[in-house]
Amino acid sequence: MNDKTSNFFSLFASSSTLICCALPAIFVALGAGASFASLITTFPFLIVLSQYKTYITLFAVVMIIIAGYVNYKTYHMPCPADPELGRACEQTRKRSRYIYYVSVGIFIFASIFTYIVPRFI
Repeated sequence: MNDKTSNFFSLFASSSTLICCALPAIFVALGAGASFASLITTFPFLIVLSQYKTYITLFAVVMIIIAGYVNYKTYHMPCPADPELGRACEQTRKRSRYIYYVSVGIFIFASIFTYIVPRFI
């Protein structure tokens, strides 16, 4: 699995936790329960997704761990000696790290709103 593929899957998995699991808690916390009810009538699959939030979260954790490992391994690999290819290599690595950190941030945010915030509402 290469760096781009693992980052794509980790971003996809962390975003899915945000959509399936954190969205209901965010709407309720903001006092927009009626808006969420109309959203559910438009997208009824959100109810089915929320029933499997534990599995979705576990899948996201596994994908984020794999992406982190791949990022770590590729970060320490040498870039080409050619100046143009070397710059492209460095830019790709920075972009890859940025995407990874964004996906971790999305996952943490979604997990907080999925598992912690509902206990206080």
